[in-house]
Order: sequence, then C-alpha cells, then structure tokens
Amino acid sequence: MAFLRRQVVTAALTANAVRPLPGYRTSLATFFPSWLVGELAPHVLAVTVADAAAHATGRRRDTRGLALAAASSLGLAFLVAQSRRVREVAEESLVEALGADYADDLEDRPTPADLAVPWRRLAYPFRMREPRVHVERDIVYDDALGRRGMLDVYRPADTPLEGAPVLLQVHGGGWTIGRKDQQGIPLMHHLALKGWVCVAVNYRLAPRDLWPAQIEDVKKSIAWVREHIGAYGGDPGYIAITGGSAGGHLAALAALTPHRREWQPGFEDADTSVQVAVPHYGIYDVAGSTGVRATELMRDHFLGPRVLGRRWEEDPEVFEDASPILQISDEAPDMFVLHGRHDSLAPVEQARLFVERLRRTSRRSVVYAELPGAQHAFDVFPSIRSQHVVRAIDRYLHWHWNRHRAQARGGVRA
Repeated sequence: MAFLRRQVVTAALTANAVRPLPGYRTSLATFFPSWLVGELAPHVLAVTVADAAAHATGRRRDTRGLALAAASSLGLAFLVAQSRRVREVAEESLVEALGADYADDLEDRPTPADLAVPWRRLAYPFRMREPRVHVERDIVYDDALGRRGMLDVYRPADTPLEGAPVLLQVHGGGWTIGRKDQQGIPLMHHLALKGWVCVAVNYRLAPRDLWPAQIEDVKKSIAWVREHIGAYGGDPGYIAITGGSAGGHLAALAALTPHRREWQPGFEDADTSVQVAVPHYGIYDVAGSTGVRATELMRDHFLGPRVLGRRWEEDPEVFEDASPILQISDEAPDMFVLHGRHDSLAPVEQARLFVERLRRTSRRSVVYAELPGAQHAFDVFPSIRSQHVVRAIDRYLHWHWNRHRAQARGGVRA
C-alpha cells in the first residue's frame, strides 16, 4: 500500500504540473507543487522509475501502483521534453523580433555545445555556489532603510573590469517578501562570468511600507549605480534591468518611467533611465485595465489592501500609475519579456497584452518568449528550462550591448 500511495501522490503532482488547475482562488495551492515538479521533472522521473523498478522485482506487485508509475513517467518525460523545447522557442522569439542575422552582432555565434543541456550542472540544482564569481555583499545605497537599503555586486573573481555592462536584478515576492540573494542567481553568475557587473537590490516591503516605496527604492538603486558603479568596473552609461514577478513589475515600471519626479523624493534630478529591460513573469496591469478577471481579483483582494493600502474605487489613478501597461510610450527602452504559458500567479494574458501594446507603440526592439509548460518562478534555480532562458537572455543582452557600443562609436543605431 505504501508504494501505491506514493504513486497516487506522484501521479497527482505530475498531472498538476502538466495542466495546473485554473482559477485565482486555487492559484497559490496549484503553483508551488506545479513549479517544483515542472522544474525538477528529470529528478522526479528518475526517482519514480527507480521506485517502480524496485517494486516490480519484489514478491508482492501492485499492478495499480505500477500503472500509475508508468503514467507518471510518461507525464514527467513530457515535462522534460517541454523544458528542452525552450531552447527553440527562445531562439525563434529572438529571430522573429531582431531578424535572422541578429547573431552577426554577437562576439561569437553560439555552438551546439553552448546550447546543450548541462546535465552535470543540473544534478544538484540547489547548489548555486560559483567560486569564479566574487560577490561583495550588503553595500548601502540608502542608509535610512537598514537592510532593505542594501545591494550586492557580482563580478568575475579573477578578471579586473573597466567599462563593463551592468545588470540590475530586482527580486520578486509579491512586494511583501523576498531578498536580494534569493532570485536571479543563475543569470547573474552566468553574466558575471561573461564580464558583466551584476547588482542585486533589496527594497522596502509592503504592507509595512506601502506603495510607492518599492518603486522609489528601485529608482534610488538605479541612481546609485549611475553614481558608483564605475568603482566596481561597470559602465554607468549602460544599465540593463531585470526581475521576476513583483521584480518583473518593478523592472518594467522603472524602465518605462524614467525621471518621474514624484517617485524620486530627494533625488528628483538623478538619471534613473535604463537602456534595456528583461522582465520575467511580471504583473503588468495593477489597475485591471485589461479586463482579465484574475487581474481584477488580484487588484481587489491582494494588491489594493496589501500593497497599495487603498481600494481601487477610492483612487484608481494610483493603480493606473503603478501599471506598466498604462505607462508605455514611444520612448520605451528595448525589452525582452518572458512568461510561462501555465503561470498560475501572473496571468499570461497580461504579458500578451503588454507586449502587444509595446509593439504598437515602442520604437525599440520588443522580444517576447512565451515558454510552453512553464510556471511562475521558472528561473529561480538551475533547471533545463532556466538554463536555456539564461542563455537566450545572454544572447539578447550581448546583441544589445554590442549595438550600444557601436552607436557610441558612431556606428549603427541601437
């Protein structure tokens, strides 16, 4: 019976990962197991096969459990195949938006070995130490905020930098939890090893500090980068910003609202523009302007009472100002938007509508990769999917950085 119970649980978790239950009210319960099983599908598959093989060689065989194990194995193999497809999906998205010759602007074209699944790296996905990257922790960018006013700087350990491109990572956590050392680590390690300076930032959290404290802090960290990053080998004239979930919202909003003075108290004249943004599974419609029902429920039951501290009916303008989709202009910077098709927490419809409006309005590049089978938080730790995502972002950002440098030298327009 123990074997059968294990296989019932595995089958239920696999089914939830293949097709998460829809609906706002079940989203939290659906998300966590779907995310873990989806990103750890190779590991769950190996354990399931081993468990079934051991049971099949025993004296008492439970055919119901073995049948469930076989069904789970097929589902898990499907999840692995979906994750591997991200390589082609991301590359097709880059080619669609940038042109088939975009790789001509890269230093080196990616080889098949560069794009292969790094199975050895994925064997221990939660071990994210990288001795070749030096991290300087807890640098103060606002001494009035305590630990929430600190950031970390990632650089290659053995290579001095000068004039390197800069990536600013904004953590997620529903604007209410999270720290700078919990998200974006695979991407920052990867880019630091490629000669980038990466900055991970804390910010004040709701409901202790209500909106707009979060966007004020992100903008203050951008101002800090402009003023101080040269001392760490970075180019203050080139900042890429990224983040997932609430961090994706803040990254997109900061990118779309440079020099918004009311969100820069005490540093109104600081340059808080960025050159490019890469938001992951972000919330782009705080006001419910898209009419997506899950978005309206999130506005009324979470964002309003917990983050903004008011009801939408009382002050809709605050919700609208906080919505990246309503801040799009023809001055929007280049963007690479990534979203999972099965995201339980941030409706994929928001990302589709955000990208549609960006493409209608912006004069810059807009890349959109909708990842098959992907849940929320697909990039938190190394997995098949996240490794392909990291490499696609690498190609996009190096394409953008090289064109930026060429423009600075009087060459092509970025």
